[in-house]
Amino acid sequence: MASKTPSAKSTGSAAPAPSPQPPAPAAAAAAAVEKRKPVFTKVDRLQPGTNGHTLTVKVVSSKSVPVNARANRPSSNAVLSRPPPRNTRIAECLVGDETGSIVFTARNEQVDLMKPGTTVILRNAKIDMFKGTMRLAVDKWGRVEVTEPASFEVKEDNNLSLVEYELVNVTEE
Repeated sequence: MASKTPSAKSTGSAAPAPSPQPPAPAAAAAAAVEKRKPVFTKVDRLQPGTNGHTLTVKVVSSKSVPVNARANRPSSNAVLSRPPPRNTRIAECLVGDETGSIVFTARNEQVDLMKPGTTVILRNAKIDMFKGTMRLAVDKWGRVEVTEPASFEVKEDNNLSLVEYELVNVTEE
């Protein structure tokens, strides 16, 4: 049987060393980083396959698109590893600024914000290609914000969604 001696006790109960400072929380570190100002682009500067655009646009028209109910329903032989998708609402909205216009695909909560005549700021928007034409979209990483009415008139005769693009493979010889 081991006995406790005063010397063993004194080595184990030495004065506590100062504890190191805990690492700074991620929120404090993020606050220390300066946010950069958004660079607003114009509609006529949009190119296929690009993303990260911030635009101020006015909604010209909004048309609800019927979603195929069959696409939202899981098939009977599918393994349900995730919950079935919720009802999706999609609207195709013609938006633009003084330089041009483009079709914006609004999804779910975005549909309610896209009313004709409304001015919105699209943050982190991307260009999707649909049947060879450009469509503007904001996914879960972006944001749609309603803002005060803009003073510009939308230039509808420069509709970028009417331009058809074709993917061409170039071989080097």
